[in-house]
Amino acid sequence: MPESNERKMTNVFERYLTVWVALCIVAGILLGKLAPNLAATLDGMAIYVGNAPVVSIPIAICLFFMMYPIMVKIDFGEVIKAGKSGKPVGLTLFLNRVIKPFTMYAIAIFFLGVLFRGFIGAEATDLVKMPFGLDLPVGAHHGAGTVILSNGIKMLEIPLWRSYLAGCILLGIAPCTAMVLVWSYLARGNDGLTLVMVAINSLTMLVLYGVLGGFLLGVGKLPVPWQALLLSIAIYVALPLAAGYLSRKWIIKARGAVWFTDKFLHLLTPVTIIALLVTLILLFSFKGEVILSNPLTILWIAIPLFIQTNLIFWLGYGLARLLRLNYRDAAPAAMIGASNHFEVAIATSVMLFGLSSGAALATVVGVLIEVPVMLMLVRICLKTRHWFN
Repeated sequence: MPESNERKMTNVFERYLTVWVALCIVAGILLGKLAPNLAATLDGMAIYVGNAPVVSIPIAICLFFMMYPIMVKIDFGEVIKAGKSGKPVGLTLFLNRVIKPFTMYAIAIFFLGVLFRGFIGAEATDLVKMPFGLDLPVGAHHGAGTVILSNGIKMLEIPLWRSYLAGCILLGIAPCTAMVLVWSYLARGNDGLTLVMVAINSLTMLVLYGVLGGFLLGVGKLPVPWQALLLSIAIYVALPLAAGYLSRKWIIKARGAVWFTDKFLHLLTPVTIIALLVTLILLFSFKGEVILSNPLTILWIAIPLFIQTNLIFWLGYGLARLLRLNYRDAAPAAMIGASNHFEVAIATSVMLFGLSSGAALATVVGVLIEVPVMLMLVRICLKTRHWFN
């Protein structure tokens, strides 16, 4: 494509994602006011282990359709060739697995646990699900939580700021594997390399998401057992990953690669975002009262997420320059670390803590700021191409 041509998001869902998210917030709050029992009823349609709702069936369906269109695009044969692009792939893995999870934890605990704690409410609490596989008596303590009985179901009462911290942690350990394809395209990055890095991130998440999540949530005194994280990865990453791989292989064999690319993928383009928006309406139908009573809640969560995104981008962009990467490799390598896989973060927070938890709200705030912040970074990339060979 000629250098003078400007790449644009042609899909109406991608181009106006921030607008759609904002509309879903309004729709969710109105739904919570007008039909307060609807979202609760839907969330009650769950797979239970003992008395604990482990998997919300409606949310699981929505989240599957979020993830499947992403996974089916991945050509895993290209992962083998990634060794030829060792520097950008190595840089991405270093940022995503060695740096980003820990900077997110440090930034979030400073802002939410110290600087903004008084604004959030030093004594404010949140009710979250009992950890999967754990049966403690009422009044028992687990991590920073206390077991209480709410509507006949055992729940954990934890400090509200820690619930927000959990959502930030789940965002910080989930590098983007979806929208980064859009950001790389807009920044005139190396689309082929970006796809390879997406595939590698998807595979490493199967192994490291649970490990990093279990460790950092444990450090934050948040009640999450390992088996719950592993189950969430199995349902929300491994299942769509397997479905994407198998259906891709079958469709290409039956109809050919051209039909798969030009027809099938075209039909799937809006599916991920539609499923995301439906999930957001459910999330905000629960959190409407919290937002209306304290509308600055979103701001307190957004500030550490904004700082984290910019920190990781500039760190990655600077290291790419030191490694003498060309611009087309440097831009996606920096942006894939800066952006978050909010679909998995939302799914995991809902499964581990509940649809109405502060953790789920924090991951939704991640979606809200993702698009405008990443578009800002795309513009920065385009204006600094002369920094690279």
